[in-house]
Amino acid sequence: MGYTIRPATRSDAGAIYRFVCELAEFEKALDQVETSEEGLAEAIFGENSVTGALIAEANGEPVGFAVYYFSFSTWQGRNGIYLEDLYVTPDHRGGGLGRALMQAVAEIGVARNCGRMEWSVLDWNEGAIRVYDGIGGKPQDEWIRYRLEGETLRKVADGSV
Repeated sequence: MGYTIRPATRSDAGAIYRFVCELAEFEKALDQVETSEEGLAEAIFGENSVTGALIAEANGEPVGFAVYYFSFSTWQGRNGIYLEDLYVTPDHRGGGLGRALMQAVAEIGVARNCGRMEWSVLDWNEGAIRVYDGIGGKPQDEWIRYRLEGETLRKVADGSV
């Protein structure tokens, strides 16, 4: 089957939201999705957005997406590109579409002179890990990723922690 990958537009927000929910369900975290279709539309396509998205289509219908944003490396002295989410619907997996979406994000990074591309994967997602290993991705085992969110983030911001 032939696929098309194109930049997402605001009119794709509904499909992106559906894919975000499907991905969250796959990752056993659907209860953690706090956004809405409108929230994603503003975050990705709003005036101050630092985020981009791609849509993968089969026969004109969305079957996958990738969301990315630009990071920065002080060591390299230039931007990187961070792949926040990549998702392909189950009936379109195994045909190279995930790899094609990664290639499309990498092309954007190279065109913008990014020094690297990074992403995270759950340690139990063996299918994705095989894809990432297959394209030459290297796990960053020496780093521990931290997160602040919700009330903890607010407490750090206001100095009460």
